[in-house]
Amino acid sequence: MLDMKKFLIPVLLLTLFAGKASAQTKAFTMAGFKNNLGKTGTLCDTVFSLKTVSDTLTLLNMGGVYPHQKYTIAVKGNKIKLDLPNIKGKSLCVTGVFEMFKGQPEIVADKPEQLTVN
Repeated sequence: MLDMKKFLIPVLLLTLFAGKASAQTKAFTMAGFKNNLGKTGTLCDTVFSLKTVSDTLTLLNMGGVYPHQKYTIAVKGNKIKLDLPNIKGKSLCVTGVFEMFKGQPEIVADKPEQLTVN
């Protein structure tokens, strides 16, 4: 009976965290994005290209190269430190408010805790 408890507790914890992670990182769809405009959510995808607009604005094109990206991450301010020369091709998760900018899906990130490079 004791061995069974040792086995079940890690399995239950793993299942709980796996379910939570998959709920947070749903696949991107334009309809899903538009249905959640103004709400906070988390999306994960690959950085395909980027453009440094100024020392306080960098645009990360996710899921495709500009102008065919799925959505853009607008990294604003100077609090977020990313390894920009090596970020292309990396998986990135961002948590922020779903917005539209010039008809394109965008999430603005201005705090380090909003971004996680995998």
